[in-house]
Amino acid sequence: MNDKRHPDRPLWTPDPAWSATTRMAAFTEHARAVSGAALASYADLHAWSITAPEQFWPAVWEFCGVVGERGERILIDPQQMPGARWFPDARFNFAQNLLRDCANPEALVFWGEDKVKRTMTRAELREQVACFAVALRDSGVGVGDRVAVYLPNLPETIIAMLAVASIGAVFTSTSPDFGVQGVFDRFSQIEPKILIACDGYWYNGKAIDVRDKLTELVPRLPSVEHLILVPYLHNEADAQATELPKAVSWARFVAPHAAATEPEFIPLPFDHPLYILYSSGTTGIPKCIVHGAGGTLLQHLKEHQLHTDIREGDRLFYFTTCGWMMWNWLVSGLACGATLLLYDGSPFAGGGTVLFDYAAAEQMTHFGTSAKFIDAAAKLGLTPGKTHDLAALRAMFSTGSPLSPEGFDWVYREIKQDILLASISGGTDIVSCFVLGNPVLPVYRGEIQCRGLGMAVDVVDDEGRPVRGQKGELVCTRPFPVMPVGFWNDPDGVKYHAAYFERFENIWCHGDFSELTAHDGMIIYGRSDATLNPGGVRIGTAEIYRQVEQLPEILEALVIGQDWPPGRNDDVRVVLFVKLQEGHTLDAALIEKVKKQIRDNTTPRHVPARVVQVPDIPRTKSGKIVELAVRNVVHGQPVKNVEALANPEALEFFRARPELAD
Repeated sequence: MNDKRHPDRPLWTPDPAWSATTRMAAFTEHARAVSGAALASYADLHAWSITAPEQFWPAVWEFCGVVGERGERILIDPQQMPGARWFPDARFNFAQNLLRDCANPEALVFWGEDKVKRTMTRAELREQVACFAVALRDSGVGVGDRVAVYLPNLPETIIAMLAVASIGAVFTSTSPDFGVQGVFDRFSQIEPKILIACDGYWYNGKAIDVRDKLTELVPRLPSVEHLILVPYLHNEADAQATELPKAVSWARFVAPHAAATEPEFIPLPFDHPLYILYSSGTTGIPKCIVHGAGGTLLQHLKEHQLHTDIREGDRLFYFTTCGWMMWNWLVSGLACGATLLLYDGSPFAGGGTVLFDYAAAEQMTHFGTSAKFIDAAAKLGLTPGKTHDLAALRAMFSTGSPLSPEGFDWVYREIKQDILLASISGGTDIVSCFVLGNPVLPVYRGEIQCRGLGMAVDVVDDEGRPVRGQKGELVCTRPFPVMPVGFWNDPDGVKYHAAYFERFENIWCHGDFSELTAHDGMIIYGRSDATLNPGGVRIGTAEIYRQVEQLPEILEALVIGQDWPPGRNDDVRVVLFVKLQEGHTLDAALIEKVKKQIRDNTTPRHVPARVVQVPDIPRTKSGKIVELAVRNVVHGQPVKNVEALANPEALEFFRARPELAD
């Protein structure tokens, strides 16, 4: 690993002999044949992918082996964002592509903390999908109907999704740690015909029963005709189901259809709705984002095979719940012939090393997690490269928030020196990435490696002019197939247009405060709407977190801009909230240490006017801290949807703080 004092030296450079064997290298050869161009570098390949989309995306379809009829037309109205239409004559089925034959017999491995372990072959997965799909059809579920799941990251969740997709229905999911109101806010908008739920789940060794929540929830969803109960904590699902409204156990639901062994796949248009995903909902009722089957499949195949080098037989893991888009991203790994390693529960169960235990036991090749997990593992002093056999591990992914340069250092120091560390960034809005990893490019400290193929990503200033080496708005200037089909119950597209196209006409504005680097990589500084603006200078929150969280006394932090003076909105001052490691208190000496760390490594504008200790930091269900919700609390404004938070009680620690009164 190279010294962090030399930022122009990469932390990792792929071995040329190995990189020549990657799927990215093979695709580059394919692209040369298609384009007739030399494509001597990744920059050349990327430029071709965005200037010749009618060549590039069919090349991805062919190279990745999509099963289905592509049709002749590739792109209609290419100048329209939104409005461009991809592969208008295509007919295919998403589930068929994930369940196609391959030489790797193992489909799924599941660990539920240290309580439950299961495996499933691809043949068993196909059979169970076939049975469940027939049961759904016999229950009246047809093309376009919605099926909602309220489940942990179980094999049954994947079975349900594939069965739903095979018959042309629409799948939507959330995780059982959501409260009743949070689930209702999501599912009531899309009126599901079927609800699939569990009896409970495990978290950090504790059994958490959710049947009381189901008793309250189901009567509030009149569209639900059947509640299908999946046993996880208990075995007596049939008995439990009799106690719940409209309920039948999973086993009883599929039992009449056990003879089905092969799924039937309905051919569907490219833009046929596959998933409904939800915005975080911390500023109001969650938006229901509809994603099409074709765009999702093509984008995920491109990202999995080319950008992360997932090959048949690889073993892919991502720590995620079913309420985060990374679950949808993970499941598509089946289309590459990979084995999915599923996990549900606390990432620090079993003494704090359970995920690395899993990696070693199952010969994990691709390990996906959040930047917060990496930060926490570093704070705990974990040294997985010394304590675990990680010989099979080739790549590690990080998302959810910006990965600090120190997080990069920890991975290469404590996990493995010869590994592709792919910090990735995109979102629920596109169920995929704008910027991500690349197995044929070096990894530079603190930088996302590259812009995704086919994605015309740029950074612009407030006037919409492209900038390099300075911070600005992350945008995408040309259409791409995985743009949402639309928002649910938004027939005129008004909400959809307002979400992404209001600021710059005909350009997708994603809302990330970002910078393109000298290496043509990307740094994300945080969400634009959480950007600080003291004295008119824009500061990304990640710049402050990076400095503060290096201090051993501090476990994590949250920063906001407080209107100052109060009521006048003339300016803002930076306020930093810190959660300390056990055994520490925030005294004058530590406050000065925090300020000095920030001042010495950034600018005086970054130094907080106030540093305040709190016992907890509020976050969404997917682990993202919620600066805007805290800012609202500090300013005495309502937080519109606390049900979106994993720990809403933490907001009270920020209300009416005397430290912020002067």
